Amino acid sequence: MVESLYPLLLFFLLLNFLPFSHSKLTLDYYNKTCPQFHDIMQRISVEKQMASPSTAAATIRLFFHDCVVDGCDASTLVSSTAFNKAERDAEINLSLAGDGFDIITHAKTALELQCPGIVSCSDILATAARNLVVTTGGPYYKVRLGRKDGLVSNASRVEGNIAKEDMPLTKIISIFEAKGLTIKELVALVGAHTVGFSHCESFAKRIFNFSKTSEYDPAMNPKYAQGLRKLCENYTKDPEMSAFNDVMTPGKFDNLYYRNLQRGLALLASDQEMAVDKRTKPIVDLYAANQSAFFHDFAHAMEKVSVLNVKTGKKGEVRHKCSEFNHFDGGK
Repeated sequence: MVESLYPLLLFFLLLNFLPFSHSKLTLDYYNKTCPQFHDIMQRISVEKQMASPSTAAATIRLFFHDCVVDGCDASTLVSSTAFNKAERDAEINLSLAGDGFDIITHAKTALELQCPGIVSCSDILATAARNLVVTTGGPYYKVRLGRKDGLVSNASRVEGNIAKEDMPLTKIISIFEAKGLTIKELVALVGAHTVGFSHCESFAKRIFNFSKTSEYDPAMNPKYAQGLRKLCENYTKDPEMSAFNDVMTPGKFDNLYYRNLQRGLALLASDQEMAVDKRTKPIVDLYAANQSAFFHDFAHAMEKVSVLNVKTGKKGEVRHKCSEFNHFDGGK
């Protein structure tokens, strides 16, 4: 009996000496290897947001689109090649704004100069998203570090993992639930729309020729709909035409977006549906009335998203450039 226990005891003793820093995420992951990490990330986040106010929304969206496809591994940052169409060129990702990619490039360059080969692009993206939420007035939340960058990025893996604005709410809920995210976490995460904008094309069906009886979606505030019709009247000629998601405080991370939903001031049909669907309406009403509740739940949901299927150890790499694999093998 004693002899049979010996291998098990030896195993547990060895565990005490194994380097766990590569097998799990920690808050102090770069404290010794790149102690300037947080200072550099904070400086670049603030500078980029001040220079280009759309950076926060672009980066938060980029972060989410990355994490829900094969986990938070910076695979959405990879550029396509003649041999592989990468995630960023999947149809739904073509609208990802350049500011999100730019801040990651700037941060990676600065960090490579300070501590080459140490900081992963996936950690940079997760930290930049958090910093920009805070910079625009949103809640602070902890970002555990130690992610490795993924070894695969293929556009074919994107479909079905990211909700589209014209999807029924039930379908969107099912997509989030498949990632382990609850309905409450869905409603909280959509609150990120409090900053940023949407292209007219994404909501044109709501404001032009909506039905035989109405030019615009009757769920919309009439004056709001008329204003959007005027703003977007030439969107077919200029696909870059857009409107702020939050018409009241477009550059501030707050809970006014939920109040807008209650007033029929939502751009996207799927967001507007949340204000009336019995599964989501109570949550929308809560966040509209209580910003602290929204901030608490948003922070918790972002922490949860940030660790979705992360790669550690030999399951990934630390890319030299965020747009390229160190050794190409990413078309699987």
